Amino acid sequence: MHIEISLQDGVPIYRQIVNQVKYHIASGRLDAGAELPPIRTLAEQLLVTPNTVVKAYGELEAEGLVFKRRGAGTYVADIQLPLARKEQKRILTQRADALLAEASQLNFTFEEIIDLLHKRQAAFKAVSRESNNV
Repeated sequence: MHIEISLQDGVPIYRQIVNQVKYHIASGRLDAGAELPPIRTLAEQLLVTPNTVVKAYGELEAEGLVFKRRGAGTYVADIQLPLARKEQKRILTQRADALLAEASQLNFTFEEIIDLLHKRQAAFKAVSRESNNV
């Protein structure tokens, strides 16, 4: 599981951890029963305090996405696909909101954003085709 922390985006670090673990679960990269990294290990990897990871894992547990086995770690709960799809939409909504807010601050029009997305999609498809041909 790869988690990347950004100190520039203004989102609290524990929230970034929560969001990225949710993303990994919703995308199927973390299956039910998968063990999350131990608190100290993840804290060391991300260069954050263990309390930050404890807070993130606690929130994930409160939402029913993970469960703890006393002395044995934190694991992904067995959630149903509709919840995963709902979470996928929530993640995309957050990212769309962030894109629209940043574009507005940079004085881009909605049409310019759509044009940029079309161009990025074409580039993404081209790279995907190239990697499939290798």
